Amino acid sequence: MMRIMGLSVLVGLSLLGGSAVWAADPTAAEVQTNLNYVWTLIAAALVFFMQAGFALVETGFTRAKNAVNILMKNLMDFAIGTIMFWAIGFGLMFGVTAGGWIGTDGFFLSEYKPGGDPWVLAFWMFQVVFCATAATIVSGAMAERTKFSAYLVYSAVISALIYPIFGGWAWGSLYHGGGWLGKLGFIDFAGSTVVHSVGGWCALAGALILGPRIGKYGKDGRPRAIPGHNMPLAALGVFILWIGWFGFNPGSTTAGIKDIAWIFVNTNMAAAAGVLGALATIWTITKKPDLSMTLNGALAGLVGITAGCNNVTPASSVAIGFIAGVLVVFSVLFIDRLRIDDPVGAVSVHGVCGAWGTLAAAIFNAEGFTIHQFGVQLLGVATAFVWTFSLAFILFKIIQATMGLRVSAEEEFEGLDVGEHGLSAYPDFALISEHGTLLPPAGTAKGEYRTANLEYRTAEANK
Repeated sequence: MMRIMGLSVLVGLSLLGGSAVWAADPTAAEVQTNLNYVWTLIAAALVFFMQAGFALVETGFTRAKNAVNILMKNLMDFAIGTIMFWAIGFGLMFGVTAGGWIGTDGFFLSEYKPGGDPWVLAFWMFQVVFCATAATIVSGAMAERTKFSAYLVYSAVISALIYPIFGGWAWGSLYHGGGWLGKLGFIDFAGSTVVHSVGGWCALAGALILGPRIGKYGKDGRPRAIPGHNMPLAALGVFILWIGWFGFNPGSTTAGIKDIAWIFVNTNMAAAAGVLGALATIWTITKKPDLSMTLNGALAGLVGITAGCNNVTPASSVAIGFIAGVLVVFSVLFIDRLRIDDPVGAVSVHGVCGAWGTLAAAIFNAEGFTIHQFGVQLLGVATAFVWTFSLAFILFKIIQATMGLRVSAEEEFEGLDVGEHGLSAYPDFALISEHGTLLPPAGTAKGEYRTANLEYRTAEANK
C-alpha cells in the first residue's frame, strides 16, 4: 500500500512539472549531505525546546511572586542571545583565528551569500541554541532578586563575548577556527565545560556579588529553606530537558551517522543513574526521598555525560551519571553552607558536574586512560573557571556600580512580577510569603505599599 501511495505521489509530481527534479537519482553523497542537514536542524529544535525546560524548572523551584520574571528572562536570553551570537559571538567562536585565540571573521553571518553553500546556516542554528543554554543557566542562580534591566545586559555580554571566546578555544576547529585548547586534544564533545561549566561559573560569580535573598539565612548563618511554589512544573521541566538532551548530545555529530545510537544510549543511561545517585544520597542524609534533589540528579547525570558521550561505554555512562548524582547533592548542601544562595542549584548542576563530566571523559575513555589526556582535561576545566569566573565577576561588579544589579528590598518582598513587570502569574490567588505574611495583590502601586508592613516582614525574616 505504501509503495502504491509513493508511486502515486511521484506520478503526480511528474504531471505537475516536477519530472526534472526526479529525473536523476541522487548520489549517496547527496543523500548523506541532506541527511546531515535534516538531523542537525532537528537536533537544534530539540535543544531550543530545552529553553522551555529551563523556564519550567526555574519557575517551579522559585516562588509564585516571581514566575513572570523568570519566564521573561528565559524568553529574553534566547532573543538577545540570538542577535548577539549572530552579530558577534559566532565570528569570535568559529571565525579564522590568529594563533588559536579569537575568531576574526564570520560576523553577521557574512560568509553566507544567496545561492552559496547554506551549511553555515544550519551550523549556526545548531550553535546558537547552545549559546542560549549557557546564558539561561545564569538566571536560575540569580533568581528572585535581580533587576531585569541588569539581566538583559549580562545576558548580552555572555552571549557575545564570554561564552564564544572560550568556546572557540575548544571547538573552533569544528568550522573555520582552530582553538588552542582543541589542538591539545581537549575532549568535550557536546559541552560539559564549554556550555554548562561556563554557565555555572558565571552563575557563581553573579550569586556571590548579588548576595542571598532576604530571609535565606538567619542571624546565626544557618540556611533556611525557601521552597519552590510548583514542583509539578519543575518535574515537567526536567522531563523536557531530558528529551532536549537527545538533541544536545547526539546532535553534536552534526551528521546523520550510526554513532547517534551510541550517544543516545549513553546520554539516557547517565541521566537515569544520576537520578538514582541523587536519590540514594539525599534519602540517606535527610531520611526522605526529596523530589527537588532527585530532579537535579537527572540534570547532573545529563551534564556529566555531555563531554564524553561519544567516547565512553554505556557501563561507564552509568558510573559517570551516578557519581554526578551523588556529587550534586553534596555540592548543593556545601554551597548553601557557604551562604551562596542558588535557588535552583545551577552552580552545582552545571558548574561542578560539568567539571566532573569533563574529567570523566578521560577517566572512562573507552580507548584507555592516560595521564596526558587527564592533564589536558584538567587544564580545560581550570581555564574555563579562570576565564569565565573572572570576566563574569568583573561584569557583575560593573553592572552593580553603574545601573545596579539588585532590586530594592520592597520589590523583593512584593515580588519581581509586580515590581519589575506590573503583572502577576496568578492574579486570582492571594499569595502568602514563606513567613506567613500576605503579599500585596497584583497591580498594587509602589506608593501604596505600607512601610510599616515592610519593616515588619524584614524583622520576621531576620529572626
